[in-house]
Amino acid sequence: MPLAHYLKNHFRQHPKLGSRDRKIISEMCYSWYRCEKGIIDALSIEEKMGICLYLCGSDSKHIQAFLPALLQDVEQPVTARINKLQSDFNINAIFPYNVTLSNSISITEWLRSIITQPALFIRIRKSREKLLSILDENNIAYKPIDNNCLALPNGAQIDKLLPADSYVVQDLSSQRTGNYFLPQKNDKWYDCCSGAGGKSLLLTDIEPTVQLTVTDRRESILHNLKERFKLYHLKQPVAHIADVQKAEGLKTVLGKADFDGIICDVPCTGSGTWARTPEQLYFFDSAKLIEISHLQIAIATNTASYIRPGGRFIYITCSVFSQENEAVVASLSAGTDLILESMQVLNGVNEKADSMFVAVLKKPDVL
Repeated sequence: MPLAHYLKNHFRQHPKLGSRDRKIISEMCYSWYRCEKGIIDALSIEEKMGICLYLCGSDSKHIQAFLPALLQDVEQPVTARINKLQSDFNINAIFPYNVTLSNSISITEWLRSIITQPALFIRIRKSREKLLSILDENNIAYKPIDNNCLALPNGAQIDKLLPADSYVVQDLSSQRTGNYFLPQKNDKWYDCCSGAGGKSLLLTDIEPTVQLTVTDRRESILHNLKERFKLYHLKQPVAHIADVQKAEGLKTVLGKADFDGIICDVPCTGSGTWARTPEQLYFFDSAKLIEISHLQIAIATNTASYIRPGGRFIYITCSVFSQENEAVVASLSAGTDLILESMQVLNGVNEKADSMFVAVLKKPDVL
């Protein structure tokens, strides 16, 4: 269970915990999972907790009151905080695995990013000036990234302020995957691992005339997707329950269909998002990486057969591991007739965003 869901259930079961208590407990838990493995064992749990909160740069005056006087200067950059504790903390110990990262992202900057709480990003769908005015009136800080994207403080209470159909909560790097879609009017597209529909919504906002098919193996998730399309007043996609790693089951659902574009946003370790979900880092099992990679190859290979000549296949992960990224693309290129056009790590480290990987492959036109 994700930590956010666990804490939500815990607080529901313990209603006597006030909002300040909930904030303190949550911040302690997230800080612990980010940093504890890098702290020397000789320290007590109280000392470790103080170091975790310090390294994560808590700006809560209530939490800072727990810190020893030595650790009060939390306003320093994360590098300075790490250097100050070099005798008690080894950042490399929070990920003690021999796993190769994708090109253009270093292990040092990735680990430092995990210690830092990411920003909240929203994609503006409409009424930009109205949204900015509401944020200004309610003294909610924001930073425009481009005309359609804003960065806000994590935890900003915007859901009851902003018109629900005017924006989508979506990470910056996830938004930028849309730059690779390039849909044309009335194209047929397929989102093979749709989840709750983040990429499907992005695609449809880019080109509303797209004829969209989505699959997921979870009926409840597809229900959530349909509700989101309803909220944003978009045409409902054709939705099927399917386990796309099984070729025969996929054929039963799709038949002889083919598509101009396929979004293949595969299940992955999520290592590019571990700053948001540090419990996934804490409990990571490197032995599962091979299993996940095989799953990704199966999904990508099965769904690639449904791309029509001249069509575009967009392979996406929210991982920074080469075995889930470049290695899968190499296998896909070798095992299908798709030709690699480009691949890139969307490095969100310096923007307090997630890091993702996207590759564009194309099926040759019929001669």
